[in-house]
Amino acid sequence: MAESLRELQRRFAAHLRDPGRQPPPAGVTDARMQVYRELYFNNITGLLTANFPVIARSLGPQRWPQLLRDFCRDHRPHTPLFPEIGQELIAFLDQRAPDPEAPWLLELAHYEWIELALKISNAIAPAHDPAGDLLAGIPVLSPWCRALAYRWPVHRIGPDHQPLQPPPHPTLLLARRTDDGSIVFSELSPLLYRLLERLEQLPALAGVQQLQALAGEAGTQPDEGFIGDGQAMLRQLRDKGCVLGTAVAIA
Repeated sequence: MAESLRELQRRFAAHLRDPGRQPPPAGVTDARMQVYRELYFNNITGLLTANFPVIARSLGPQRWPQLLRDFCRDHRPHTPLFPEIGQELIAFLDQRAPDPEAPWLLELAHYEWIELALKISNAIAPAHDPAGDLLAGIPVLSPWCRALAYRWPVHRIGPDHQPLQPPPHPTLLLARRTDDGSIVFSELSPLLYRLLERLEQLPALAGVQQLQALAGEAGTQPDEGFIGDGQAMLRQLRDKGCVLGTAVAIA
């Protein structure tokens, strides 16, 4: 009995994902299966349209549902959690050949997903001193901000702007969650992007060490002027909530 139930469940799910090629379980009327087919696909569509509204509008009422049908048919999600289905669509796009009509699709999906990821994040802020010396101390990066680099200008893509060639320079963006829970995006200079990247990748260095290394990467001297400008960048990041303060010793 357990085996037959398992097989029934397998065939039922396979038919919902790919009704064109997978037959329904025996003994179930097509009218009843149609109810389940519509519930399944409409739920997936509603969920992912809410997660990726710009993609849905950009692809339009024919290409967007077709993409979702391809996703349902060809991808096997590894999570049963609704908030994580968006990541599954990104994984699906990453595994398939790029769409020649929408070569920016994967990056735009990641850009849209970041907003939800930051909004629902339950990360806990590390111990920090909000008034600490950002040069002498170790800057603590907020878990609710992301430095993002894309080949495509994802923040400008939409129904009326769908480029087929990427610009010569990458698009560098900052995504951060504000105190009221909203998500704000802003453009980054290459130097500020690299500073944020270093703070994430090398979290044990003091602020002045980060800036000295940053100067070396930029091919300039870590003189008083550069360090002063770098200190101003760190303060700017603290004012925006991207740097929480400096690390404190935990007894």
